[in-house]
Amino acid sequence: MPLLRTPAPPMGWNSWDCYGTTVTEAEVLANAEFLAEHLLPFGWDTVVVDIDWSDPTARSHGYNAEAPLAMDAHGRLVPDPVRFPSSAGGAGFGPLAERVHALGLRFGIHTMRGVPRRAVAERSPVLGTGTTADRIADAGNVCEWNPDMLGLEHADPAAQAYLDSTLALYAEWGVDFIKADDMLWPYQRTEIEAYALAIERSGRDIALSLSPGRDLSLERLEHLRGHATMWRICDDLWDDWSSVQQNFARFARWAPHAGPEGWPDGDMLPLGRIGLRAERGEPRDDALTPAERRSLLALWSMARSPLMFGGDLPSSDPATIALLRNAEVLVIGRDSSRNRELRREDDLVLWGADGPDGSRYAAAFNLRDEPRSVVLDAGDLAFGARGSVVELWSGAAVPLGADRPRGVAPEGAALRFDLEAHGCAVLRWTPSVSAPARVDG
Repeated sequence: MPLLRTPAPPMGWNSWDCYGTTVTEAEVLANAEFLAEHLLPFGWDTVVVDIDWSDPTARSHGYNAEAPLAMDAHGRLVPDPVRFPSSAGGAGFGPLAERVHALGLRFGIHTMRGVPRRAVAERSPVLGTGTTADRIADAGNVCEWNPDMLGLEHADPAAQAYLDSTLALYAEWGVDFIKADDMLWPYQRTEIEAYALAIERSGRDIALSLSPGRDLSLERLEHLRGHATMWRICDDLWDDWSSVQQNFARFARWAPHAGPEGWPDGDMLPLGRIGLRAERGEPRDDALTPAERRSLLALWSMARSPLMFGGDLPSSDPATIALLRNAEVLVIGRDSSRNRELRREDDLVLWGADGPDGSRYAAAFNLRDEPRSVVLDAGDLAFGARGSVVELWSGAAVPLGADRPRGVAPEGAALRFDLEAHGCAVLRWTPSVSAPARVDG
């Protein structure tokens, strides 16, 4: 079955920012139930168990060398039955996936590139072959930050057989989404192709997300489109404005290429209650300001990035949850086109996109550390001089001024609004019946 393509960027919840390597079945279910009750109507439909779900010794703030990862007889990782009790007796993630599916949601897991070191040490037989894990391992191509795996020697056909067997197991469990890690830095072309082939052979529709995206070149675009549903364009994002701001340039490069052929991913949203037992930091409400949170979600939406919420949903503050329920902003990611950066001057960044029925979207981002007032020519946003403009976070109308301050074209219209430090305005222009489609200043 071909790799799953999605008509809109995937949206959901991921356990990494709040629970790191340590999430439990009960915590996954609590977040899944919250997602289904409060956020599913707004498009949030996927629950992802992140890294090291097979490690019985998992801890916050790091990984464990020589961890006794839970495996089956063929060297394939299975959930730790202590943290995931329903997996006992060889059931794997099947029962948990079934409960997530019953909520109307999709179920996803994290995987690491390669073959477990434990499987190599124990010479686990590779299912469907006459060889063992130690004979398909490549000790020269290993992850620099996680000690669990060795690379795969793809010159040996049994390496593909091993991947085929793991994906067959995940398909049997009912997995709908896989975040495959250590794939993009350095770029693992052969492994990506082999993993995509294993998904196709699994017989199940599975979305493939590739991570992390450090130093990812646009030259890889066509290969990524051919072998993944979505791919990271940055390293891990955390809750500081400098990390968010660095993604403006990355999205400007990648967003024009986002679409059903594949989705460039700015990483999960480190919002709400995070760091409970995470790889970085202590338990906290995210350190971004309210304005910065809105800017983050607005930029991801204007760029049509996947949206994976990283905070613990049940304990996140209501104001953050409200951002995730703003249908007017979220629809930009699902139903817009020609998404692009329009201008970046004097710490003001403008984005634009086409909406349905002749409408247009724009966002103005203030990168300064202090508030500012902005006057823009509507034509610079591809807005017409007539029609209606609404700011989508507040719902407030923004008048199209008839005056012509300096910088506004003679046939144009002025838009005036205030921006908080690191804040944004997200605008939707709807033409009047007789209005021209746009004004080029």
